[in-house]
Amino acid sequence: MLVSHPHLPKTEDIYYPFACEEWLCRHAGEDRLPVPIVHLWRHERAFVLGLRDSRLPNAAAAMDWLEREEGYRVMVRNSGGAAVPLDLGVVNVTLIRRSVPGRLDMNADFRLMAGLLADSLESFGVAFDTGEVSGSYCPGEYDLSVGGRKFCGLAQRRQLRAYAVQAFVNAEGDSASRAAVVREFYRRAGGAGLDVRADVMGSLTELHPGFPGAEPWLDALQASFGEPEPLLSAGASAARDIAAALRSRYDLRPIGR
Repeated sequence: MLVSHPHLPKTEDIYYPFACEEWLCRHAGEDRLPVPIVHLWRHERAFVLGLRDSRLPNAAAAMDWLEREEGYRVMVRNSGGAAVPLDLGVVNVTLIRRSVPGRLDMNADFRLMAGLLADSLESFGVAFDTGEVSGSYCPGEYDLSVGGRKFCGLAQRRQLRAYAVQAFVNAEGDSASRAAVVREFYRRAGGAGLDVRADVMGSLTELHPGFPGAEPWLDALQASFGEPEPLLSAGASAARDIAAALRSRYDLRPIGR
């Protein structure tokens, strides 16, 4: 099953696509939706924080700076991972599956997502390495890189009966600018020791000459998974409620700031 939000505008709440995945996970876990589910989406201008980022001493002020001066929609996610800036050059790919009772193997789940991306990028001549890239933003054991420069990071969100593996893929655009805004966020938030280096990040158009960019790759991804299915109206409405609940729970800045 494919669900696609190929262009969420700047005005769209960044909690919404994550809330859609919460709803999809719940219904997949209850056997009310077929699995696997692939969710493809892009947001025009958003900044996603991890839980640890939100607990930095000056995180609230840094989040306000992102919103008021840089024009980002800001959120704190309940999945793993750290700060990630999003724009239309970043394609987000989420794989949702039902959990197997008694089985918890996050590495296998990450390998599954890496394999899915490898299959998709192979037709464009892109091959990548897997392993943490020191100095990158949102670093992790399953960073995906070309020539030592990271273009993708993975995170995971687990519910009782289903789970989602999330990938942000820098398909095109200026990776140095993205790294710079993450670095400045950490500086303002008081993230001592969280040093983000622009020279270890890259987008696929920067790392692989001839890669056609976000839109053509997104089209190819959609074609490989079949015709997208819209969320049922009840699902879209429920996702709005879930988005509001997530914001209330995880964005702990004072109301009326």
